[in-house]
Amino acid sequence: MAIVIPVAIEGMRVANRAGVVAQRKGVAAQLADSLLNEMIVTGQWQDSAHSGNFGRERNGYRWKLLNENWNTGSMRLMTLEVIYEVQNQEYSVLLSTLVLPPN
Repeated sequence: MAIVIPVAIEGMRVANRAGVVAQRKGVAAQLADSLLNEMIVTGQWQDSAHSGNFGRERNGYRWKLLNENWNTGSMRLMTLEVIYEVQNQEYSVLLSTLVLPPN
């Protein structure tokens, strides 16, 4: 019993973390998709802050936007990273798309 109980508890802890990470990763992906689409549609990606959080409704999730030149043409590569924490370890989701700046 002295050998089995610690191993079983550790297994439960790992399984719990994996479940929480998966659930929060799904939320982070939805948040990234919504925010990136909103920034593109409204044009905020051109002049807004490049980091922030999602407010009280989604406490614990924060975002960073990276805006860089695409290797061909005048398109821009927009990458939104949503960062979240599970059991004192940071995880993130990246979502990227190409945007054609207005002339």
